[in-house]
Amino acid sequence: MIMKKKALLLIVISMAMALTTNASAQDVQDKRTEEKWDKVFPLSETVNHRKVEFKNQYGITLVGDLYTPKSGSNRMGLAVCGPFGASKEQSSGLYAMKMAERGFVTCAFDPSFTGESGGEPRRTSSPDINTEDFLAAVDFLACLPDVDEEKIGIIGICGWGGIALNAAAADPRIKAAVASTMYDMCRVNGNGYFDENDSEEARYAARKAMAAERTKTARSGKLTQAGGVVDPLPADAPQFVKDYYDYYKTSRGYHPRSGNSNDGWHTFGCQAYSNARFLYYINEIRSAVLIMHGEKAHSRYFGEAAYKYMVEGKATGYDAVRKPNPVPENKELLIIPNASHCDLYDGGYTELEGKGMAKNIIPWEKMEEFFYKNMK
Repeated sequence: MIMKKKALLLIVISMAMALTTNASAQDVQDKRTEEKWDKVFPLSETVNHRKVEFKNQYGITLVGDLYTPKSGSNRMGLAVCGPFGASKEQSSGLYAMKMAERGFVTCAFDPSFTGESGGEPRRTSSPDINTEDFLAAVDFLACLPDVDEEKIGIIGICGWGGIALNAAAADPRIKAAVASTMYDMCRVNGNGYFDENDSEEARYAARKAMAAERTKTARSGKLTQAGGVVDPLPADAPQFVKDYYDYYKTSRGYHPRSGNSNDGWHTFGCQAYSNARFLYYINEIRSAVLIMHGEKAHSRYFGEAAYKYMVEGKATGYDAVRKPNPVPENKELLIIPNASHCDLYDGGYTELEGKGMAKNIIPWEKMEEFFYKNMK
């Protein structure tokens, strides 16, 4: 039973950190010219949409979807990304479009090494490069004529919620940040789910396994995929794994460019997150932050701990004890009743595969109010 449990944790971790696509760099370049609507949600009649490109400071070209309100913008810009391993055609695109309906100029983008964005090797992640991706999106928005550079915010979903906090700690241009159903990717990679592998022995075993994979790859010259959302779904899978499957592997949210919907990161593609702790300075964020989590989300502990550490400078899961936040009054934690982790991807449904009635559980009006209040 112990070995089975550890194996399931490894499957879930590799799944939660998701994937990219089998596309080569040339495939990615060719697809950037595609303007046809290919999202997992319908295009709103009240917004305009177009593909955009911009580079981060590492020279990697990022591809995004720019959404603008047809009725004119409020001159506030929002960069949106996540979930970790998903693509901009999924949850981040929905968030961007819904906020554009409310007057914001929004950009949902694929991170480096994933989706339509550039970078080699494919299916690779990095806490510093991923944080830079958010900052590069802020650069892009700041240069748009219909965005006030003093009124830019970000939205990070799932693993990108934690990255959003890291970006907000690094860049004071970000006037407000929303972390929705967040993961702390460094914590889950280093400690396992629910900190069950938080020991030197467990981390050493994981490091040995990754080291062996690196040697194998160096000898063969070929990367091996770790796998995305487990498929077929085991009958005894935890409920949150079933929820991931329902979103990523069915018509509800499947997309061919989404790593989580397909075959995953390469086997050591998330190694950089395993040996890092990147939310060290979030207690110094002066700008506004809203952390949203579902009451029933398995990941809720990430958001609650991040909020506590951000405000008080100490929390479970954070070894550091630092000074309390200098501006705690603009920090909010919102726990949404009856919501699961994946309900905050698309609002949730009463039946599997996106069927039945829409729960409409994402608090769009709350986010609109939060950004207007803190970016005015």
